[in-house]
Amino acid sequence: MQPTTKYEKTYPIELSDVDFKKELKLSALFNYFQDIANLAAENLGVGINDLLEKYGVAFVLMRIRVDVIRTPQLGEELQIETWPLQPGKLEFERDFIVRDSSGNIIARAVSVWVIMDLKKRRLKRSDAINLTYPELIEEKAIDVELKKLKAAENIEIAYYKKIGYSDIDFNGHLNNSRYVDYIMDCFQLEEIKQYNTKSIEVNYLNEALPGDTLVLKKSIDSNLVFVEGYREADHKVVFRAKVNIERKIKRNRSGN
Repeated sequence: MQPTTKYEKTYPIELSDVDFKKELKLSALFNYFQDIANLAAENLGVGINDLLEKYGVAFVLMRIRVDVIRTPQLGEELQIETWPLQPGKLEFERDFIVRDSSGNIIARAVSVWVIMDLKKRRLKRSDAINLTYPELIEEKAIDVELKKLKAAENIEIAYYKKIGYSDIDFNGHLNNSRYVDYIMDCFQLEEIKQYNTKSIEVNYLNEALPGDTLVLKKSIDSNLVFVEGYREADHKVVFRAKVNIERKIKRNRSGN
């Protein structure tokens, strides 16, 4: 395939991708993003195997924000488009647009990635790998610069989670989409029924490894929910997240 800066793929929403409401889970959307990001990187010659064999490194997600315009349902097909922006000294930005089968934009996302030495578990500069783009794209899916989320006030323990085999990815640490499941598990089922997620922003701060126990904490400020997870053993913050929610509109029997 000819290298291309913009990359597209269609994703059918299957049973394993939805929740009890038959709506696409946020973690499934994150999995789509992770999949298409790797496919796009492969197309540019810097996929998982290329980076591992040539440089001993891997792309690691550091920050992401997803704005949801409409939550799709089981059986729909999504067309996802992704493209990279000009790399910084350490960071690689990659953006995403999600469309439904009618071409309507239903979600947008911006993300920041870094490369990590898999042996030393340290970050490396962006110029440590040979990466060129066929064209430079300046367009952003969301006109925002992702920065570090501040620690929330009045945050309380929601639950504890021990990381196991099913939580980790090929890098040997907690997969970025599993964080999203942990975040959503901080909500009660009734809250999930009554509210939609308008946006979610996640900062991945430290690795979480098999055997680690995470303490999940939650704070609510109007329509904003702040979640953070830290390692129980050393109290290091592993991630912080901010979720913007809105109450669902109740419809009467006539559909109005």
